[in-house]
Amino acid sequence: MLEAAVARADQDGLEAFSMRRLAQELGVVPMALYKHVASKDELLDGMVDLVFAEIAAPEIGGDWSAEIRRRALSARDALGRHGWAIGIMETRSPGPANLHNHNAVMGCLREAGFPFEAAIHAYSVLDAYTYGFALQEKTLGFETPQSAGEAARRRAQANAALLDVYPHLAEIVTRLPETGYDPAVEFAWGLDLILDGLERRRHAGRR
Repeated sequence: MLEAAVARADQDGLEAFSMRRLAQELGVVPMALYKHVASKDELLDGMVDLVFAEIAAPEIGGDWSAEIRRRALSARDALGRHGWAIGIMETRSPGPANLHNHNAVMGCLREAGFPFEAAIHAYSVLDAYTYGFALQEKTLGFETPQSAGEAARRRAQANAALLDVYPHLAEIVTRLPETGYDPAVEFAWGLDLILDGLERRRHAGRR
């Protein structure tokens, strides 16, 4: 049932998701769903935990930077598949996959030598970046680097009179069609920037 609920939310979005629609999808009456969950809230808890299960948990004791990087890339992929979950990943009652993943992230940072407060700061900025980027990616709606370039080209044509007024924006809309905008590349660039900064803080914390 959880898999069907996630698939329904993937298709319709969370706003249109309902127990009635899920029941229709499964070919049962809505009340039959309550044999498996007590409420829609409990169903949402399970759906979010299913998304967490798709996110690779870092290996505690491994190369902290590589493990955290792998986890962040996996989280972006999962949120890209399940955009409805972006705003509720940290608001639902945590399930087993959620708890395992959070424990692994904190354990990875602590075992790498981050003091407690630094590990909390690191965890916060990593999740803020990952969730924020996923939300931006969802709202921009660029599926490929080429589609981003084409959107920039259309905007340049529609606002040609403004290009002289805003030269730096003009550079973006005129050059982006040549280079494209690849969200995967942009996410990795920013992630590496964060990890590099955290590595410096980790060494500083040991002095």
